[in-house]
Amino acid sequence: MSELKIALVHAGQREERQVTTGTKAWEPFQDQPDVIAARVNGALKDLAYELQDGDEVEGVAIDSADGHDILRHSAAHVMAQAVQDLFPEAKLGIGPPVRDGFYYDFDVPTPFVPEDLEKIETRMRKIIKEGQRFSRRVTTDADALDELKDEPYKIELIGLKGSGKSDDAAEGASVEVGAGELTIYDNVRRDGEVAWSDLCRGPHLPTTKRIPAFRLMRTAAAYWRGDEKNKQLQRIYGTAWESKEALEEHLHRLEEAEKRDHRKLGRDLDLYSFPDELGSGLAVFHPKGGVIKREMEDYVRRRHIEEGFQYVGTPHISKEGTFHLSGHLPYYADGMFPPMELEGANYYLKAMNCPMHNLIFRSRGRSYRELPLRLFEFGGVYRYEKSGVVHGLTRVRGMTQDDSHSYITPEQADAEIKHLLDFCLSLLRDFGIDDFYLELSTRDDSKPDKFVGTDEDWATATAVLQQAAEESGLELVADPGGAAFYGPKISVQARDAIGRTWQLSTIQYDFNQPKGFDLEYQAADGTRQQPVMIHSAKFGSIERFLGVLVEHYAGAFPPWLAPVQVQGIPIAERHVDYLYDVARQLQKAGIRVEVDESDDRMQKKIRNAQLQKVPFMMIAGDDDVAAGAVSFRYRDGHQDNGVSVEDAIARVVAAVESREQV
Repeated sequence: MSELKIALVHAGQREERQVTTGTKAWEPFQDQPDVIAARVNGALKDLAYELQDGDEVEGVAIDSADGHDILRHSAAHVMAQAVQDLFPEAKLGIGPPVRDGFYYDFDVPTPFVPEDLEKIETRMRKIIKEGQRFSRRVTTDADALDELKDEPYKIELIGLKGSGKSDDAAEGASVEVGAGELTIYDNVRRDGEVAWSDLCRGPHLPTTKRIPAFRLMRTAAAYWRGDEKNKQLQRIYGTAWESKEALEEHLHRLEEAEKRDHRKLGRDLDLYSFPDELGSGLAVFHPKGGVIKREMEDYVRRRHIEEGFQYVGTPHISKEGTFHLSGHLPYYADGMFPPMELEGANYYLKAMNCPMHNLIFRSRGRSYRELPLRLFEFGGVYRYEKSGVVHGLTRVRGMTQDDSHSYITPEQADAEIKHLLDFCLSLLRDFGIDDFYLELSTRDDSKPDKFVGTDEDWATATAVLQQAAEESGLELVADPGGAAFYGPKISVQARDAIGRTWQLSTIQYDFNQPKGFDLEYQAADGTRQQPVMIHSAKFGSIERFLGVLVEHYAGAFPPWLAPVQVQGIPIAERHVDYLYDVARQLQKAGIRVEVDESDDRMQKKIRNAQLQKVPFMMIAGDDDVAAGAVSFRYRDGHQDNGVSVEDAIARVVAAVESREQV
């Protein structure tokens, strides 16, 4: 056997090591039981991979992001094997890992029922206990077509791979076929018998026994390849984690998330609704929800003006030529509603505000002295989201963007992006969101037809964004291929009160639209130059951010945002007039107040106020009226008796003005 030189990488440190020919990737990590795969020269590999001279090898821990994906994709294979054991007529679709879990699609004669999931889970546990080995083998298209002749959906994926279209086949299709050589994974029993096989790129766990904890969650209908014209399949969702404790924590988070579901709380708190008569993804705000929306907009509008933005307004529709100039129709047409023909021209509902802001910039000559020129509006935009992904306020078809665009010289880009990033983060903190990291979305060089601009444009824009992100001191995560067609972007990924991550603010560097609209400014030397355009949305949309806030606070908004800030509770009917007088004083101080004059007993009135998440209650009885006081009760149940009306009003005003998170 000859000697090979490899480099082991751990926590950014390299260790040169000599191994013999035939050494497998698992061997350097024998004393690290949490390692379930390896990253070899940047590519994920099974632990059975045979190392080559010069390889750079890094262990992949089961609790890492890549480790979770490998664990969950392996669990998806075990689930599919169990399904075909129990339902031999089932045909296989695809089974990728997804955030916090996995799914697999099946073509079955009858939809799955909850009892079926119990049977599948039981069968999965048996497969896991058997310790079947995930074994990779390379095959040819011809051999795979013969071996999988009874699996029509796999046959279709192989055909798409051959046509070069597999990347667009479906979410998760690349997990099945990938690029380059075609591979199949066998689940092999200890006696060497192949128990089950699937077309797959991998990698996988070494054996099924390395799946410590899983749960099947639910079933749903799903169109093959995500196309409504295709057959509807049955999708089973599951989750898998590195330990039973991690699974229990996840299930607890799901329980908490269900309690915080903004759709349910929106109904319970009478904030908003989604009438069927309007159509999917279109919300209406009720008076209480309107209060929150107005407070958000008023505050954000003022903050934009303080940060040097000028407020503008633009229409909801435009002739199609505007969206050709911006590049959206060639690259974003599927996300826009179909055109309306009016007076011999096609008009589109706008899906973004930037083309209109470009027209404002272009409306007259501009000088370098005006730059940065910052335009901002609450613009109503419309996106044609598929009905299957519409979800309450967090995925809508009609939304209000807190949209702004900075027009700058190239030399101003670095400072402007830092300014915008600081602004975004400070604004999120103002609303009680303070745990976040950044994501840098860049171009996918393997799909050049999906992006516009030169390599130099992209390199310059990416470098400026990356530097600003790194200087923020926040964690920076790469998102290759996630850029908009016109330029790279930074997005703020924020964690809510129960640890879920939401994409909120975005900052995008655009060198394309200024060119498309022939935007120019006169430079100091008298020449005409093209500005750089920086898009920034602080919330993304008012609707989505409100949905996030409802879940973050579980409906218990801080006093400054609460629709009703004080609930007056009379102990008896004779105390109603007194509390109405207190309410008038509160209203003069700018406080939103209601008096509960129903026939309910006092304890039920308190309970009702608690259910409505009202921050403060002022309770009045005979002694309070005599003393010019109230019993001052907080949302958490703490109560101070005999508080003077003047002091009670001062407490509320102080809490509202300080924006404290009571």
